[in-house]
Amino acid sequence: MKNKNIILGVTGSIAAYRAADVANSLTKGGYNVNVIMTKGATAFVTPLTFQTLSKNRVCTDVFEQGNPAEVAHIAIAKRAGLLLIAPASADVIGKMANGIADDMLTSTVLAVHGIPRLIAPSMNTYMYLNPAVQENLRRLKKYGYEIIEPKEARLACGDVGKGALADVKDIVAAAESRINQAEG
Repeated sequence: MKNKNIILGVTGSIAAYRAADVANSLTKGGYNVNVIMTKGATAFVTPLTFQTLSKNRVCTDVFEQGNPAEVAHIAIAKRAGLLLIAPASADVIGKMANGIADDMLTSTVLAVHGIPRLIAPSMNTYMYLNPAVQENLRRLKKYGYEIIEPKEARLACGDVGKGALADVKDIVAAAESRINQAEG
């Protein structure tokens, strides 16, 4: 059931706690969710939260190999039917746009091929609107990534503007729609 395997990348954003709801909704929907967290994400939410909700081991370190018969980031990429990064921080968006693979998530991202790839940015509005971030998003679109647009809201820092993570229901709907299209 390759098409039911979803990689959920969680990055270092205050919105990381909302990714738990994404993982929970997708798991309840019958998808096999493999969560990969950046070090920054683990500062906001523990891997145990995602392990409990997804019923899968959470990957946080590219050098931690659970099964010696396989290279973890390559094996996860090969089994995936969809890549979803929610929330996607400016840092990880920049790394992805420039082919940098210095952790488990970005190494896996480079190995993913032939499947839908969605990212849901979440950051301060001024960071989101920064020309460098916008250029990185354009580059990712050119590479075939789909962007789940952030919404306008009062952000954790108190600023108001575009940059808040899209609603969980919208992220889940986008993921389900794309994985079902890829299946058909």
